[in-house]
Amino acid sequence: MTEILVGRLADVRDGAVVIVSAPDVEIGVFRRGEDFYAYENVCLHQGGPVCEGLVIPKVEDVIAPDRTLQGQRFVVDEMHFVCPWHGYEYKLETGECIGEPGKRLRKFNVVQREGALYVEI
Repeated sequence: MTEILVGRLADVRDGAVVIVSAPDVEIGVFRRGEDFYAYENVCLHQGGPVCEGLVIPKVEDVIAPDRTLQGQRFVVDEMHFVCPWHGYEYKLETGECIGEPGKRLRKFNVVQREGALYVEI
C-alpha cells in the first residue's frame, strides 16, 4: 500500500476539503471535526469533480400527519457533499449516493502520523 501526503494536520481546518493527486487517481480529503473522509474525486453520474462541490447538512422534508409538506429543515448531524456538475449528492461519512442508494464512491483510508495526514492508496 502507498501513502500520499495530504498535508500538515494543523493546516487542514474543520470543514475543509483538500484535493490530492496520485498516479491515476485524484482524491478529495474532507475534515469534519476530528474525523477525515477521503473519496475518489469522480462523480458516479458523469465523472464530475464530486469532491469540489458544496458541503451541506442533509435537507429533510417536514411532513405533517395529513402527509402535506410543511417545509424543510437541515439535519446538521448528517453532512452531505454535492457534485458541482449536476448536483448528485453523497453522504460525507459513507460516500453513498443519495439519489441512487447502494451506490458509493471509492473510499480511501486517512492516516494521521507525526502531525501529518496521509491517504492510503
